[in-house]
Amino acid sequence: MATDTKTKALQGGEFLIRESDAQDIFIPEEFNEEQRMIAQTCEDFLAQEIWPNIERIDAMEEGLMPSLLEKAGELGLLGITVPEEYGGFGKDFVTGMLVTEKTGAGYSFSVAIAAHTGIGTLPILYYGTEEQKRKYIPKLASGEWKACYCLTEPGSGSDANSGKTKAVPSADGKSFTLNGQKMWITNGGFADLFTVFAKIDDGTEDKNLSAFIVEKDFGGITLNPEEKKMGIKGSSTRQVFFNDCPVPAENQLSERENGFKIAVNILNIGRIKLAGAALGGSKQALNVAIRYANERVQFGQPISSFGAIQQKLADMATYNYVIESATYRCSHDMERAIEELKAGGADHAQALLKGVEQYAAEAAILKVAGSECLDFVVDEAVQIHGGMGYSAESEVERAYRDSRINRIFEGTNEINRLLTVDMLLKRAMKGQLDLLGPAKAVADELMGIPDMPEIGDGPLDEAHHIVRNLKKAVLMAAGGAAQKLGLGLGEEQEIVMHIADMVIDTYLAESVVLRTEKLAAMKGAEAVKEQLAMCNVFVRDAADRVHKHAKEAINAFAEGDEQRAMLMGAKRFTKCQPFNSKEARRTVARKMIAEGKCSF
Repeated sequence: MATDTKTKALQGGEFLIRESDAQDIFIPEEFNEEQRMIAQTCEDFLAQEIWPNIERIDAMEEGLMPSLLEKAGELGLLGITVPEEYGGFGKDFVTGMLVTEKTGAGYSFSVAIAAHTGIGTLPILYYGTEEQKRKYIPKLASGEWKACYCLTEPGSGSDANSGKTKAVPSADGKSFTLNGQKMWITNGGFADLFTVFAKIDDGTEDKNLSAFIVEKDFGGITLNPEEKKMGIKGSSTRQVFFNDCPVPAENQLSERENGFKIAVNILNIGRIKLAGAALGGSKQALNVAIRYANERVQFGQPISSFGAIQQKLADMATYNYVIESATYRCSHDMERAIEELKAGGADHAQALLKGVEQYAAEAAILKVAGSECLDFVVDEAVQIHGGMGYSAESEVERAYRDSRINRIFEGTNEINRLLTVDMLLKRAMKGQLDLLGPAKAVADELMGIPDMPEIGDGPLDEAHHIVRNLKKAVLMAAGGAAQKLGLGLGEEQEIVMHIADMVIDTYLAESVVLRTEKLAAMKGAEAVKEQLAMCNVFVRDAADRVHKHAKEAINAFAEGDEQRAMLMGAKRFTKCQPFNSKEARRTVARKMIAEGKCSF
């Protein structure tokens, strides 16, 4: 049964200017029985096939990773969201995200499976002709063939459209000859199928990339040795060279010069999927840290009894809970948009691409937040292990090294921060998002008598009030910067990055408040006291961070009376009542320590 999507969700970016009803969002506690069974299948697969073989995987034992992908294919894990007519299970976007999260705990394997099912499969599924899809997708969904994605070149990373690889058409138009070099190609060492981006060179100069489906057996493909990497050592990462590689004309993917659009849209999906995978790895690291803290005895007692360790565990759990809240909120919003587009007559591929594209800013937010959550959690896990955490024999040492790539994958976090603000402003300029009106209202409020609304005494009343004010802080800073700098705002990357961090914290804070409110309504406040504690800690910490970033941004573009007014506004919009975060964190830590795991 698909996740229910008959709810009134916000459009992309509207979280800044409208309030959501907690009952309108999806929370992980609402997974149905089928979804839970699929999640259990993933967990069993990791326990039986991945973790016992992790050293063999990291040693890149010949043939091991491809065989593991084949086993995952036999269980259906490679085709969860692939339509049934192409050999998949046809499940919805939220279910696909759940599989991504669960397999995300698989270290290097998680990279291989994510590359295969994401950037390896989706370009063909969403942009291929019917003939291309029927020829290739069933083999990819079963794991018979493995896929990779060839975009990055030595001279084109973040600026992907500047790639130099060329595709020269034959005189009779029946084929192309491909020449060029690609690097950092995940699964490159064992892939049977390559999605390759190149510029067609027929005497005219293309501005944008085109895309091609290239079978390894076409010939003209050579590989450099495996890259020596800091982490994810078990994943295949190669340079790929195309030397007069012949490609049939029917293997061009989509129209000429549509390759850059394909790359951008697939990245939108990849970004939110990366957040899900990072969440899975982060949950695994937290559970390892809890077990170690309970087992490690110092000064006659487990180190989990010490306040400093409890604070770390609570902060790790809180960050995970927040990322989980936002990831599944956004995934469900995307799924709702997909279903609405299908109802309007769009086919599956069109609906998915347009539905995800609408929430491209949220996907960028989650990519940044999810990867930085994982980095924080694994770092703290190493610290809790002390010297043992620095030993290559410990699980957290591998987790620490493997996590670092996620802030670079799918566009660096710096690029994604810049994109977050850019995409929101572009939606506003296209009339898809009314930022101007609310920003002007906040500016008018600054000049008037401060509004002092009464705050109720419910467990989340102040949290809701804080979130509303965080939105005002974002609109004030972004609106002031846009008005002062105009088109030059994009050149002031430091200011944009501060605004992006304000936006990220605001989206995360609202997501966790809505989830916790819905959860409390389902189970009662007492039954979710730990979730209430995590929510209230995070929202207040977010307010402190938003205040800092607002000051930094304002001081960089404003001066005089305008600067003073906006700085006062930043302080007003991030003000919180006194709150005992120590006790809240201890409440969270005690439950995990008692259970020996994080069950939130």
